[in-house]
Amino acid sequence: MQTMKFLILRRRTLTVLACALAAAAMFALVNAPAVAEASASSRQLPIYCVQRDQKMLSISFDAAWGNEDTQQLIDILGRYDVKATFFVVGEWVDKYPESVKALSDAGHEVMNHSNTHAHFSQLSTDEIIADVTACNDKIEAVTGVRPTLIRPPYGEYDDHVITAIRSMGMEPIQWDVDVSQTGSSHCRAMDTEKK
Repeated sequence: MQTMKFLILRRRTLTVLACALAAAAMFALVNAPAVAEASASSRQLPIYCVQRDQKMLSISFDAAWGNEDTQQLIDILGRYDVKATFFVVGEWVDKYPESVKALSDAGHEVMNHSNTHAHFSQLSTDEIIADVTACNDKIEAVTGVRPTLIRPPYGEYDDHVITAIRSMGMEPIQWDVDVSQTGSSHCRAMDTEKK
């Protein structure tokens, strides 16, 4: 009879183990996305937004091509007492130093958008640092202020781009709303509401 008791105990143990394994397997299947997300969270990211107690937003512009609308933009922002951050390309600074100075003089931040608008993920760390430094030097020469922020060209980044930028004591900034994707009618509607 004791032998039989031993066999029953063993069968129960096997049943408990089988149930525990089944529960663990179900837990793993259900939580696989969370596990994948946790491992993906180690990826380095730029700043997309900053938590604040007040309701506010940050407006930024990228300046890489022409300057024909720059003064009009400065005037519109000034009319509403709005300050913005302008991420400028070093080549743009070379072509339009008066526009860079006007932005700074109007109280806007002038920050880095690379020197040549290269695809940073295709560059070495040393090449990224050299490109960013060249643009910082140009901006500082015109405004007297050395940039602390950079928006990577094309919005492209990977861990090595973010690491290179942060190694310089700078923070990479990314947008979280792209108005070029919303259509200009939204902007016109907001402008008329403000008046």
